[in-house]
Amino acid sequence: MSKRNSEALFRLIKSMKPSEKRYFRLRFQEDASGLKYLQLFDYMDQQDEADDQAILSDLPRIARGQLSNLKSHLYTRLMQCLRQYSQPSVSDIQIREMIDHAQILYNRSLYDQCADMLLKAQRKAAKTDNLELQLEILKWKKNVLTQTVGPGNEQRVNGLIQDVREVNERINMINKFTNLGVKLNSMFFRTGFISNQEEFDRIRKIYRDGMPEYVEDKLSLNEKLSLYQVEAGYFHYIQDFNAGLESATKWVALFDEFPDLRYSRTDTYLTAINSMMIAQNKLYLYNAFVENTRRLREIRHYPSSVINDNIRMRLFKYTYVHEFNRIFMLGDFAHGVSLMKKIEHQMEEFIRFLDGHSRLILYYKVACLYFGDQKYGLAIQWLNRILNSDAVDIREDIHSFARILNLISHYELGNMDVIDYYIRSTYRFLLRKDDLKQFQRSILDFLKSMNSSVSEAELIQAFRSLRDKLILLRENPYEKRAFIYFDIISWLESKIQSRPVAEVISSKAEYIIHEHVEL
Repeated sequence: MSKRNSEALFRLIKSMKPSEKRYFRLRFQEDASGLKYLQLFDYMDQQDEADDQAILSDLPRIARGQLSNLKSHLYTRLMQCLRQYSQPSVSDIQIREMIDHAQILYNRSLYDQCADMLLKAQRKAAKTDNLELQLEILKWKKNVLTQTVGPGNEQRVNGLIQDVREVNERINMINKFTNLGVKLNSMFFRTGFISNQEEFDRIRKIYRDGMPEYVEDKLSLNEKLSLYQVEAGYFHYIQDFNAGLESATKWVALFDEFPDLRYSRTDTYLTAINSMMIAQNKLYLYNAFVENTRRLREIRHYPSSVINDNIRMRLFKYTYVHEFNRIFMLGDFAHGVSLMKKIEHQMEEFIRFLDGHSRLILYYKVACLYFGDQKYGLAIQWLNRILNSDAVDIREDIHSFARILNLISHYELGNMDVIDYYIRSTYRFLLRKDDLKQFQRSILDFLKSMNSSVSEAELIQAFRSLRDKLILLRENPYEKRAFIYFDIISWLESKIQSRPVAEVISSKAEYIIHEHVEL
């Protein structure tokens, strides 16, 4: 087993829950030939990192020439065991097992029993609307029909052909939705929100060309799930948050209409909730936003068989990211910093398992949290994680605005000796990424003009002038994305009014939330 595969075995063992490990040990205790597997499993379970030399040194019964094959077979045994462990609670695994049983019966020429098994599998697959498994079942039903000729055979054949055609059409429709969604996601993860008319026209054309013709009321459950997902993603991309909220609301409503989906498609349910909360956050629908946190809390209490590592990780991520968003909406940054102190160690452990995109988002939100609480040094520390990252082709917009916030943080700390260097560095980055928009240029020009000879009155006037420019830019559909990342206008108003930025944001929030309640 190669070093890479050895690491894969180690990580698989570490991912197992205590109950899964107990199940595996019990299975091997019953197997006299499995002693070496069990010894290797227990030893690797105690290791802090994969170390083959330590295994060979501490387990003398395992010869060097045996280790590679032993680890390879242990990996296979673990996967088989985890499949058996999950089988009672995961309907798709149950259906696949039925199909396997049907194949065994078919190969033994027990066609009647095979047909009965396929019928059970088909009924179960229909409940979860798993089209791929339904197609596999229909394939075996065709095989059985070729071996069983009797009264009404032609009618059964015609019905089967129609079933296959309908399932294929639905799979084809879903593939068109999901292909479009994956394409848009990959573009968004690279550049972030659209920044000019040319980008908007290109994204809109991709969306329109890739979206198949459909009648929404005639779509099946799975087709609607896929449709609303691609719609919500597209509207988020082009910053049409009202339309995005409408699609996300319909998406979540499907899980309310079919509650069992929450357990069989928990991953998708989480994505739908996240999409809805993002739109509510951008639209400042605070009360509806907070109400949706109840959905996240409910998922924590789902059966342990449903909450796998992927669900647990995403639930943790969405819970804290949206808690940060709630804090930003209220301007309650001090509470956010207090929360960070409690979870900082847990957060660092969590960050290790995040994908590159999620990691960047989290770094930026934590930096904004500290900035809002006027802890600029800590904000810079988190921003440096972005600035020093090699992943500059992921969310180029986050990289751009991290540099702007870094400059402002240094300005707040009075680090005027490094401001000029960071301005030149930021200019070079934005020009290289073709992202030097009027928003960035206005702030860079403002900071460039700041020096020790500027009087207090001139400084306040400069803040006012910059604020007025940015207020006008906020109405520009391709400049407004800048205000998604941090409320820079509130920061300017805090400087003009000599008030903490948190206090300014909090006052605005109170008015906006009250206004939405009145509506």
